[in-house]
Amino acid sequence: MFKPRHAALMIAALTLTLTACGDSSDSAASTPTCPGGKIRFGVEPFEDPAKLTPAFQVVGEALSEKLNCPVEVTVVDSYSAEVLAMRNGQLELGVFGPLGYVFASQEADARALASFGTADGQLSTYTAGIWVPKDSDIDSIDDLRGRTLALSEPGSTSGDGLPRMALRESGMKDDDVNITYAGGHPEALLALANGKVDAAEINSQQLATSTGEGQFDTSKFRQVWTSDPIPNDPITVAGGTSPEFQKAVADALVDLPPDAVAEAGALLDVDPAGQLLPVDKSTYQPLFDLADALGLTSKDAE
Repeated sequence: MFKPRHAALMIAALTLTLTACGDSSDSAASTPTCPGGKIRFGVEPFEDPAKLTPAFQVVGEALSEKLNCPVEVTVVDSYSAEVLAMRNGQLELGVFGPLGYVFASQEADARALASFGTADGQLSTYTAGIWVPKDSDIDSIDDLRGRTLALSEPGSTSGDGLPRMALRESGMKDDDVNITYAGGHPEALLALANGKVDAAEINSQQLATSTGEGQFDTSKFRQVWTSDPIPNDPITVAGGTSPEFQKAVADALVDLPPDAVAEAGALLDVDPAGQLLPVDKSTYQPLFDLADALGLTSKDAE
């Protein structure tokens, strides 16, 4: 069912090197808080890279100032590519989806440090959802048997793991539904909007973005299933980095001003965003349980 999509980072055009104090990553000195003279920061492809890149550039610039170290921000090409990059020592930091973080924790010793907070100081969450056309005879997830369902891509929390778990809890196997992977959350939404499938996963983040941009008219569709709230994406650090580096990054992240994370937060439907908040592995335990229940590993995200 799962097909390899890509196995490397995106081309250099999607890589931004951010510098602090007028230095460059080539000439910056390596220190305990600046390993190798720069910090490599990967971002999962949960949105169009054209939106992700400038949003996380702002985060990278603010972090660079705090740590006095150049931060190189790269939007990766797939969920599995980011896990592989961190495992191979090519990333010090990474933003993972909650399920991607499970894989990264298990296979790359990724450690969750911070996630996006709301303006009132609460940890932000989102939900997975399944939508159908308004006039569809599908009224619940039980009615998806034998129908076509567009999911995002393998390894996505809301766009793969949670919808498939919901099918299982309804007594169905994956092959009881004609599942197709659209290649991303926007693509899954468009597959439904363009009448290519009977149903599609649309999470609350993508819904907010697409309705705000006028790309999706909710009056023409219905939501027939939604998940419990999911804690938003963690920013993680590679476990192989030094304790001094890990503490410095953790302290710097939660000290970033809200305006430094606002644009990135908005893409995760956190608007208005507050400061980043501390998280750890226990915050995402329900996702570890989900991976266990479905027998998922990072190979399922390829």
